[in-house]
Amino acid sequence: MEGKDKTVRVAVVQAAPVIMDRQGTLEKALGLMEDCGREHARIVVFPEAFIPAYPRGLTFGAVVGSRSPEGRKDFRRYFENSVEVPSETTLALGEAAKKYGAYLVMGVIEREGGTLYCTILYFGPDGRLLGKHRKLKPTASERLIWGEGDGSTLTVLDTPYGKMGGLVCWENYMPLARAAIYGKGTTIYLAPTADSREEWQASMRHIALEGRCFVLSVNQYVHKSMYPEDLACYAELEGQPDIMCPGGSAIIGPLGQYLAGPVRDREEILFADLDMGLIAESRYDFDVVGHYARPDVLRLIVNEKPSLSVSYVEGDPGCAKD
Repeated sequence: MEGKDKTVRVAVVQAAPVIMDRQGTLEKALGLMEDCGREHARIVVFPEAFIPAYPRGLTFGAVVGSRSPEGRKDFRRYFENSVEVPSETTLALGEAAKKYGAYLVMGVIEREGGTLYCTILYFGPDGRLLGKHRKLKPTASERLIWGEGDGSTLTVLDTPYGKMGGLVCWENYMPLARAAIYGKGTTIYLAPTADSREEWQASMRHIALEGRCFVLSVNQYVHKSMYPEDLACYAELEGQPDIMCPGGSAIIGPLGQYLAGPVRDREEILFADLDMGLIAESRYDFDVVGHYARPDVLRLIVNEKPSLSVSYVEGDPGCAKD
């Protein structure tokens, strides 16, 4: 902890987007950032896929062997409201981070070319986009609408409070992915998610204990009435519960204790003051990549090179001379 601030106020924002509306959700996010700024939060974390939505309950017209015209229209709407990086949207988010002097972690659906990615963006208190993480493995039907990330975005930032990084939703069930994040010295572990089950809480407390880190888990609160009724496949929502996602956001200490939350069935911002000195106390008897590791027996190799489908070289590689 030499050279690091000993305490930091953090915020996790349990809220709903303006579903399928990038600009509307951006404006809501900026208002929520103002709320966090008034409380002097220095790290602010939003849920998975906050801009423009986690499209819970929608099939985009897909069954094995076919896709419907209506589903394609809903996907087009989702695609057109996704976030390019960089863009005016990321510029506005960076300006908000700078205005309130905070690290801002925002869950977005990122658009690159013809592919969408479930991404978390990291903005610094100077307003710069410091990095991003693309979800390595979309879960179940998410694979229909999102591409896979690669090892080049296993981002962990060095902040005045400690190393900060994390994984998205069910990536947190991938032991090797967690180890890759722990291995970079993470002390503030972020877990934006769409999982509101009680079982998720057990996983978050386990990660806090396993990584001996603070865990910031943040989910959306979404009611069915928030969905736009002009979706082409809106009728698919008829069988869904009124509360589509109850939340369950929480802040957890490095020995597994709740510092705030979990909160359900409403929008709410949770705040906590993290005593970073507790990291040393917690790792006294367990450091998962330090004195409690056995690299002579077990080691992880992480490929952090970008995975590109097309690479270009000058000239004809078949004519290369020695």
